[in-house]
Amino acid sequence: MRVLSLALATLALAGEAFAAPHNPHPKRPHANKVVAKRTAAAKHAKRQVISDFPPKTNATFEAGERYVIMDNDWGSTAQIPFLLALQGNMTVLGLTGDTANSWALQTTLHALALLEHGNLSCIPVALGEYYPLVMTEERFNVWTELWGTLEWNGVFAPENLTLEAMGNDPTSGDAGRISPSAFIEGYPNNTYIDTSAAQFMIDQVFEYPGQVSIYAAGGLTNIALAVRMNASFASMARELVIMGAYVDLNMLQVTSDLGQDLGSDINFIVDPEAAHIAVTADFPSITIAGNVANSQYLTANYIEMITSNSGGLYADLLSDYYTALPLWDETAAMIMAFPNVVNESIEVYLDVSTAFDSPFYGGTYLWGEDFHPAHTRKVNYVQSLNVSLFWEILTQTLSNPMQCVNGKPQHV
Repeated sequence: MRVLSLALATLALAGEAFAAPHNPHPKRPHANKVVAKRTAAAKHAKRQVISDFPPKTNATFEAGERYVIMDNDWGSTAQIPFLLALQGNMTVLGLTGDTANSWALQTTLHALALLEHGNLSCIPVALGEYYPLVMTEERFNVWTELWGTLEWNGVFAPENLTLEAMGNDPTSGDAGRISPSAFIEGYPNNTYIDTSAAQFMIDQVFEYPGQVSIYAAGGLTNIALAVRMNASFASMARELVIMGAYVDLNMLQVTSDLGQDLGSDINFIVDPEAAHIAVTADFPSITIAGNVANSQYLTANYIEMITSNSGGLYADLLSDYYTALPLWDETAAMIMAFPNVVNESIEVYLDVSTAFDSPFYGGTYLWGEDFHPAHTRKVNYVQSLNVSLFWEILTQTLSNPMQCVNGKPQHV
């Protein structure tokens, strides 16, 4: 009865799925079907794959140096994404920590520690928002009671101080709790800047208009806050690149525990409302690394090959890399830093469900040109990669990672 009462109270507060803001120019009605009718060839043209990735946008900014802010739920061996950005000649303006696998404070400290470990502390770090916009531990638990549990609950996994003492990052409980034993990369000596992650993003986007990529590989709370704090933030950025937005993987989820994990979008589920805000914001371009991010894995042999030939200051952390899970965040970073690695991508309309009373809360849905809700926008959904090029670039990146020299990352 307590669960039912709590569920009803929570449902009363929940928003409706895909809630759309008022649109002064709504999509045309389907009543005039004679005018709307097209030939089969025209229909096919709208759905063809993108041959020139990323697609050109309507942005009027001049092309120039590429900058990036990398927002992630950083962990103890999460160095590869920012090393790929540096390898791609992107200027990493800063790292920001968010709440997804653990609380934002812990992930921000991991960002600091990772940079220190590889002599990259010339890159600043900003602390992200501790809590999702709406989701709480209690709300998450009610949702899983109603609609089933996940293989990995992220930050809302039950608090377990015993596991934290053995090296796990903190989950649930006090968001300000730190687990020092989780820092196999070393506990940071530096600290984060005195500017919130969302404000840092806004400041940098206005400092370099049209040139800053926003990379999002954890919860999207910081990005959503920046969108809401400044109405011009999204349009002034270069692009948003997201790791997440899996589609059509429900059957995979019933095949194994790993399959359940591969199909559950914890980055979105932790903060569905923030994901909805981010994917419908007016960034000049949004690129999605969804299902394709489940494809690539590190192997013990590959790690041995890299570390036996140096691997730089990160060789020891690479040796501790957990090879049982895909290169999720790394794939999104690769697509951003090296767009030519993309073989196929399709333009679709996309949104994230904010319907609490549904198993699809935090889930992604796609539409074609003629069927999408008026509030959605086109995104570039990556479908396949040039796998040989992917591994070639990754090997070059990990074999000789950049370090800070005279305040600037470069090869030494």
